[in-house]
Amino acid sequence: MAGDRGKVRELLPIRYARMAASPFGFLRGAAGVMARDLAGTRSTGLRVQLVGDAHVGNFGLFATPERDQVFDANDFDETIAGPWEWDLKRLAASLLLVGRGNGLSRRSAREAGRTAARAYRTRLQALARMRYLDAWYSHLDLAEASREVGPQGLRLFRMELPVARQRTGFHAFPRLARVAGGRARIRDVAPLLHHFARPGDEAVVREAFRRYRSTLPVERCALLDRYRLVDVAQKVVGVGSVGMRCAIGLFLADTDVTEPLFLQVKEAVASVHEPYVGRSPYRSHAERVVVGQRLIQEASDIFLGWGRSDARDFYVRQLRDMKFASDLTTLGPKQLLGQAELCGAALARAHARTGDAAAIAGYLGQGEAFDQAIALFAEAYAHQTEEDHAALRRAIATGRLPAAPLCPIGPR
Repeated sequence: MAGDRGKVRELLPIRYARMAASPFGFLRGAAGVMARDLAGTRSTGLRVQLVGDAHVGNFGLFATPERDQVFDANDFDETIAGPWEWDLKRLAASLLLVGRGNGLSRRSAREAGRTAARAYRTRLQALARMRYLDAWYSHLDLAEASREVGPQGLRLFRMELPVARQRTGFHAFPRLARVAGGRARIRDVAPLLHHFARPGDEAVVREAFRRYRSTLPVERCALLDRYRLVDVAQKVVGVGSVGMRCAIGLFLADTDVTEPLFLQVKEAVASVHEPYVGRSPYRSHAERVVVGQRLIQEASDIFLGWGRSDARDFYVRQLRDMKFASDLTTLGPKQLLGQAELCGAALARAHARTGDAAAIAGYLGQGEAFDQAIALFAEAYAHQTEEDHAALRRAIATGRLPAAPLCPIGPR
């Protein structure tokens, strides 16, 4: 398939299986396909720092360095400067596909796309009226959600907060690691998490961790130096990312298993949007990802950085830091509207930080014509995705593409 060049070939059957599981799964794994399609649509010419892969599954809760919990975009592999419309169209189409996959009526699914556009429009217009600094510092925490999103989004936010608080390295340790013979080791859970078969592959990851340290501010280096890397293992993540080189490192403070730190190192390659918007100005693809995340998010992971090893770019972040994303397969009509409200508002704030919010707000207007137009696009694109998904399933059924038994995607 297009976009598979350079990926770990033995992992591709897992990627195809996850894409074949549902039309939404196909959309997740086909960011490059949608980038090509979006490049052929009309746009205003107003550019922002794109999230790049702004489907509904790439938004959720995480903790700021001040330990506040905020809702924001949380995946930036494809981030790059481009037309603001592309992010919103991908978000709206993904909401329709989730709704249809959950058995909701076409009307309810369409309303989710329209709700995301309305939330984006109203939040963007509010941000455009703010001072630049106030807009920059704004974030979607519980207090702001109470003012800026509808009742469904606020209810969903409140439900997710206590779950997110339990998602830390300390709570993850018994599931991801074990202690044997006085030594802490990452658990092998094949095929999604296992130690490297070849020592050379492990050496590449350890070198990436070593080089990454130089991209952290001095005070973060002082904190990282309190921990020691004790083990690394290969990890399969996501749908579109399956096949990319990814691993986790287990760090302990003075070999104390009560204070673990899990860092994820992941390969970064060119954004799927690059052929259509031009090359990134950054020296490496990993630096593009990290800088893009810092531009978009209100407050990013304190351990976020990048490195290079074996002529490949890697970025590093915490595996868990009160991160939580909804189980989209369980969302009914009201919960899906709440998710749409939260995602639309978060996307507007992201775009206001790096684009001309006043110009975009002027284009959006005060009525609901824009919301309806986005919903109509989303419905048409969801239908096309369903056809593409069916074609993929036929290719798997006839043996033209290999597919592994479906493995759960699991948390980031």
